[in-house]
Amino acid sequence: MTEDKKMEQDTEIAEDSRDANAEGAPEGSEIDRLGELEADLERARQDILYAQADTQNVRRRLEKEIQDARAYASTAFARDILSVSDNLGRALAAIPAELHEDEKWKGVIAGLQATGKELESAFRKNGIEKIEAMGQVLDPNRHQAMIEMASDAEPGTIVQEMQAGYMIKDRLLRPALVAVAKKPD
Repeated sequence: MTEDKKMEQDTEIAEDSRDANAEGAPEGSEIDRLGELEADLERARQDILYAQADTQNVRRRLEKEIQDARAYASTAFARDILSVSDNLGRALAAIPAELHEDEKWKGVIAGLQATGKELESAFRKNGIEKIEAMGQVLDPNRHQAMIEMASDAEPGTIVQEMQAGYMIKDRLLRPALVAVAKKPD
């Protein structure tokens, strides 16, 4: 065999070997590329899971905000009406006892009392409850101490209520303004 023929035959064998590699096992760069694609796919899966979790958290937060908005939408209005209720109560308390028996004033007084009861009923229907203060231990989350008074009661006990406090559902609407007992001097 001649030298040219032998080189031609070796070249054909090398080409066949390359073709077999191309059809069979992938070369090193193809393996690297496949690994990169699998890593990209895994990152994309993780990103999708995080995005879904984030979306679910946002949805829950918005639902809670909507629920709170519905429950506490009347808060500002309720605070305004509390002052009306306070004034009505003061007006009723200022009426002398002898006028309660006077026939001329009985209708007016009965109307004012009925208005007060109607206000209390509307408060209850809307989740507005009066805070009990008298005789309770001072709770800074519900009461605001205005003064200390010498008293035989246990120190820190509420002995006088200056203004009623109210809760709207589970939130403080207005703290009760109170006097707290202290040891006598």
